[in-house]
This record gives sequence, structure tokens and C-alpha cells, in this order.
Amino acid sequence: MSKTHTPASSEGSETTEQEAGAQLSTAPVEDQAPNLPRLGVVGWVRWFWRQLTSMRVALILLFLLSLGAIPGSLIPQAGTDPLKVTDFQKAHTTLGPLYEKLGLFHVYSSVWFSAIYILLFISLIGCIVPRTWQFVGQLRGRPPGAPKRLDRLPAYATWRTEADPEQVRTAALAMLKKRRYRAHPAGNAVAAEKGYLREVGNLAFHIALIVMLVAFAWGQLFKFEGGKLVIEGDGFANVLPQYDDFKSGNLFDSDRDLSPFSFTLDKFTATYARTGPEKGTPRTFEADVSYSQGADGKAKKTVIKSNHPLDIDGTKIFLNGHGYAVNVTVRDGKGKTVSQQTVPMLPIDSNISSQGAIKVMDGYRNAKGEKEQLGFSAWFVPTFAGAGKGTMFSQFPALDFPVLALNATHGDLGVDAGLPQNVYQLDSSHMKAFKDSKGKALKSRLLPGETMKLPDGAGSITFDKDVKEWVTFQISHQPGDTWALGGAVAAIFGLAGSLFIQRRRVWVRAVEGPDGVTVVEMAGLGRSESAKLPEELGNLIDQLHPQAPTAPDPTKTSEPPTAVPAAEGAEK
Repeated sequence: MSKTHTPASSEGSETTEQEAGAQLSTAPVEDQAPNLPRLGVVGWVRWFWRQLTSMRVALILLFLLSLGAIPGSLIPQAGTDPLKVTDFQKAHTTLGPLYEKLGLFHVYSSVWFSAIYILLFISLIGCIVPRTWQFVGQLRGRPPGAPKRLDRLPAYATWRTEADPEQVRTAALAMLKKRRYRAHPAGNAVAAEKGYLREVGNLAFHIALIVMLVAFAWGQLFKFEGGKLVIEGDGFANVLPQYDDFKSGNLFDSDRDLSPFSFTLDKFTATYARTGPEKGTPRTFEADVSYSQGADGKAKKTVIKSNHPLDIDGTKIFLNGHGYAVNVTVRDGKGKTVSQQTVPMLPIDSNISSQGAIKVMDGYRNAKGEKEQLGFSAWFVPTFAGAGKGTMFSQFPALDFPVLALNATHGDLGVDAGLPQNVYQLDSSHMKAFKDSKGKALKSRLLPGETMKLPDGAGSITFDKDVKEWVTFQISHQPGDTWALGGAVAAIFGLAGSLFIQRRRVWVRAVEGPDGVTVVEMAGLGRSESAKLPEELGNLIDQLHPQAPTAPDPTKTSEPPTAVPAAEGAEK
């Protein structure tokens, strides 16, 4: 019978039970508590590094990162909505200064959140690098030889056969390789191992976490997001002054990172359910746009729908909201047109009852020839219930029966003070209401095409027939989204592999007994106790038994042996 001699480190003929289970995992062994008086500076540095790069600390840091993100979701953030932060500070005079000191109004850029983030990043890298090299070493090596006492392993079986020991080992080697085990002869036994994908999944999971952290950080630093209201027939060019609101990451450069493109809103189409319990529910939101990429790009047409954005060079244009814009013409007392504008109205309910402000800032002179400014508080409903049938609230969101209600004032709008104003509201602190013939504030409801006369020859305002629709577009660029998505998918598959794939080893020993009959022993060892290990060993026995049938025994039948737990196997 031929024998194979190999170094003990890879193919030793016999090993201890501890050596047999070694390197079933690349998880680092936790260090003992340090001997404090004996540790020098270098020793302390090494100990802290080992603690930081342990899986326990990585999980703690990941938990702390999750806890740290909670205030960012519950407390207004300065980078997202500074007005809400200001309102919160005014309403909470005690908590406001405390939150400001703790950095809770800018959680994701705070020192403590960044510290957790960086430490977690370092910890994961410190965990992965040594485990990767250790795993590569395991792949280049071979499973250890069989322990001296196989009957002490979790799954064990033995029987006697008249087949030659070398024949049994050869059959076992072929059978194990066919079952995709890494197998090799090791002295008087065959050593085999399977389930390396468990560690691959484990490493893939942790690498995916690093990818997600990098992608998240990259996206936060270089992202931008803005909003723009566009009326039908108007357009937008992707330059900073064109945005109604805009926020970006700390490393974003508007001159370098804004992709050159433009688009025009040709038409907006919205349909709604007309009957049933879902009456008024939106059915279709579609924006027909013409867009071009680059300074001299050719114009293209497309349709932007809800959840179907337009993607231009990594910048996505989302359909965010819509409403109506009224066309009005304002004339002075001599009939001269002083303002002709399309005014967007702000919806306040699901049926698009809307409010707004019409401001005439330049070109108007009153009946005395004095320069003055006009302001009209406006309410618009796309479907009016009718006179005497309620207040100015729309009955349906579609443009079925449009009505515009106006309150007229004159004076100083306050726009020359240089302070920002809400475009949907009037600053009436320096305005006077026009009076009707009864001395009451002048009010009027207008149908498309109708005109409201101002008293004492002050002029008029006409509600033009062409009511347009406007759309708010959300324009955003998240450079790390693709990497973050890939990392999340890889993390899920990696975690599934590390949880459901078991790393296990199998040994088959065949030696000649004292009576000249071959004794076959099979045993299995997994990283953790598993009920499937004896079952898998039993399947291997069923495949090997025909090649090494049980030797005849007058007192027993020649049924194949069954894999059993170690204690029972030792008795058997």
C-alpha cells in the first residue's frame, strides 16, 4: 500500500482535535485583557488597534452610527431646511441653544457623527485586510489531516469492509471531489473541506459596507439638489441663478459640477378620476418637454412622468408638483397696459384651490398721475361650485369652471427695501384697499375674459382666458447612488452566504484491523453545531458504501452505517 508523505502543516497524517478545527473561520481570536503594568506605549497602541479592528467594536460603531442618524431624521437640519431650524429655535428657547452646541441641527456634518463614521471605516478596513490575507492563505493550503480520535468529532460513523484500505481511500477521494469538496490524501486518511463561500460571503458583506460608506460620503460631499417652478411655454437652463432653491455638498463646485443642459416645458397633462369613491384622485401626470444637452446640443423631445425622471448626464429631473397660473392684464385709468403677466398660484388642498399675489411694481400711475404700486390678493379655483353654493374652494382639480377672486390694494409693496418677500403673499403694511361704492373693500369674482374696474378711474385688471399650468421640477445629482446600490445588493448576498452556507470538514480513514479486515471511519466537523452535518455525512456514507460494503457478520446485517453524534459514535 502506497503512502503519501506531506508536511504536517498541510497534510499531516494525524492531528489533534484542536488542529483539525483550526482555520474553519478567519475571525480573529479575541485578545486577553492586557497586563496593565507591563504594557509600554507600543503595547498600548497595539492593544487599542486590536480592539478598534475587532468585529465587536465594528458592530458597536455601526449601532452608534444608526443611533446618531435618528436626530437627523427627527430634528430640522440646517442644510435641508434652514427656515424650520429658525422656527424651531424660536419656539424652543431652551432646547434650541443646547441642540446647537451638540450639533443636532447639522448632524451629518457634526464632529461626533464624523468621528463615528471615520472610526467605523477604519475598523472595517482593519477587520477585512488581515482576514482576507488569512483566507487567501487557506485557499492556497490544504485541509488538515485527520485527528487521531475521529470518534470525538460531532458526526461520526465506522464499519468494517473486506475492500483494501487503499481502494477505499481512492474511492473516497473521487467521491468527495465529485461532491465539490477540496480533498487530498493525508496519510492513512482522506481530508476534505467544503463551504469556502461562507467566508467569501462574510468578506463580501464587510467590503460592501465599506463601499456603501464611501458612496454615502462621496454623495454627501459632491451632491446637489434644487427646485424650479416652470410654467407651460417657459424653460430652464442648468445654471445656479435659475434655481428657486438650491443646496449642495461641501465640495460641490457650481462652475465645474453643473452639467450643461436646458429644457422647455411644452405642455403638462393631468387627468383625474371623475366618479366613484376615488373622485379627484390623480390618474396621469405627464410633462412634455424639449431638452438639449450641452451648449450646442440638438433639441430632443421626451415625457417626464411621476417616478420616471429624465436623466441627463447623471442629473435626474423629477416631476414634483403642479398647479395653475393665471394670465392677467393690468391697465391704468387711461387704458394703457402697464402689466401683462402670468402668475403662478399656490395650491392649498387636493382639489387645487389656490392662493397667490399679483404685484404691479413699475409703470403704473394713479388718476392723479402719481407713481404708485398695485397689489391684488388672489384666490383661484379650477372648478367653482357656483354663486351662493359655498366659499371659494374648488370642487374638482381639473379646469372645469375656473374662477379668480381678487382683493385690490394700492400703495407701497415694500419691494424697494431690498428685503426678500414671499411671491405668493402681499406685504400690506404700506398698502390701502380700494373701496367700492358702499365704502367696503373692493372685491370681485372673475370668469376668464372678465374685467375688474378699479374705482375713481384708477384702472382695471382683466382675467385673461388662457389659464396655464405650472410644474415644479426637482433637479438632483447624487454621484454615489449607483455605488451605494451595488454595495447594498452585494451586502445582502454576502450576508445570506455567511448565514446559510456552512464551512465543514470531512475525513475518511481506512486502515487494516488486527484481524486483517479493513476498518473505515468517517467523521465530520463544522464551524458550529448543525443538525445537517450528520445528515450530510450519512449521504456521503451512502455513496461510499457500495465501493466498501460492510464485511459479512453472522450476527448483523450488512446495512450501511449511519452517521451519529460523537458520543453515540464512540459507543458504536
